[in-house]
This record gives sequence, C-alpha cells and structure tokens, in this order.
Amino acid sequence: MDIIPSKTPNSIKLLFPNYVWDFYAKNEKKIYLTFDDGPIPEITEFVLEQLNIFKAKATFFCIGDNIRKHPEIFNKIIQDDHSIGNHTMHHVKARKTSFSDYIDDTLRCESEISKYISLKNKLFRPPYGQLSKSKLSELKRLGYEIILWDVLAKDWMHSITPEECTKTVIKNTRNGSIIIFHDSVKASKNLIATLPKILQYFTEQGFVFDKI
Repeated sequence: MDIIPSKTPNSIKLLFPNYVWDFYAKNEKKIYLTFDDGPIPEITEFVLEQLNIFKAKATFFCIGDNIRKHPEIFNKIIQDDHSIGNHTMHHVKARKTSFSDYIDDTLRCESEISKYISLKNKLFRPPYGQLSKSKLSELKRLGYEIILWDVLAKDWMHSITPEECTKTVIKNTRNGSIIIFHDSVKASKNLIATLPKILQYFTEQGFVFDKI
C-alpha cells in the first residue's frame, strides 16, 4: 500500500516549521516547480525545453556527481536563469549516513556547484526527504534553507500511470505550491508525459511558474 501522501498535510508542515513547504501569497498566482536528481542527458534537456516553451522558471536540486558528469547540461540550467539547489554529492540517505559523512557529502556538492555559479541563496533538499535534527541544525548553521514540498508528483513510481500522475498534481496544487518532479531516468516516463500538460493547464489558469 502506498503510504506516501501526494499532498503534504498541514499537520506535518506545522510539526516541522524549519522546513519550507510552500510560498502562499494571497494576491499572486504562483507555482514553484522543482526537479530533483539531475542533471541527466536528454531528460533534463527535455525539461528545459518545456519550461522555455511556457516561459516558466523552476528550481533544480542537483546531485553533485551528476553535475560533474554533465557540466554542459548544468550550465544550460544556469544560462536559462533557473535556480540551483544542493541535493548532496551522491544522493545519500540521512538515516544511513553519519553526521560527518552527510555534511561532507553536502559540502562536496556545494563545491561542485560553486565551480559554475556563486549562489546568493543556498537551497538544500535532503534526498528522500530524510533529515535528522542534528543535520538540520548544521545545515542551517551553514546558511542553507531547507526546501521540501507541498505536492509530490510520484513520477518515479512505476505503479503510477502518466494519467494518474497528471491528475494528482492538478488536484493537489494550489497557489504557492512547491511541486516536486524528478529529472531522472527512473521518472522519465511519467515526467515526459505529465510535465507539458501541467505547464499548459496552469498557464491557462493564469498561474506563473517561478523559481525559489
């Protein structure tokens, strides 16, 4: 049984106030698309093409090792004026990684990012949404804002069809929602089918896609 909620409950948001879950603004119709795990050839490039078609901005939480492997695609994200976030160097799990190793892996990703761009705002999304109190405190001390999500597309789940993925995102997205997709091989089937429909639907509803 799937126990991961597509819509983050308000009770969870209140329980973890040190995380950013959304950006509600009463007088603005904005949505914040985010993409985890890239940059990946073809898939990240597809995302960038779709964002350009709809004049949409987004935030990419990149894995440092993928930046190292695919610098030309990472540079394209920067050139297209999207935001960059840290997603650790090797997509490590907080529950299975020691404090020192986890922070070191994060800093290695930061170092990789800094080869290409100087970040004014340091954004971090923990892989799998896992983060202990001690790791959270240290990342905050290092100047990171911890970004989680309001809507989870579940695009990586093979049990979810593209149609279900699209309906889930449309049903749960509200003004100020942070939506999480994955520009990864595992998620590519649902992502490629769903993203253009999401961009078109909310653009027609008068929403703007902004970066964090």
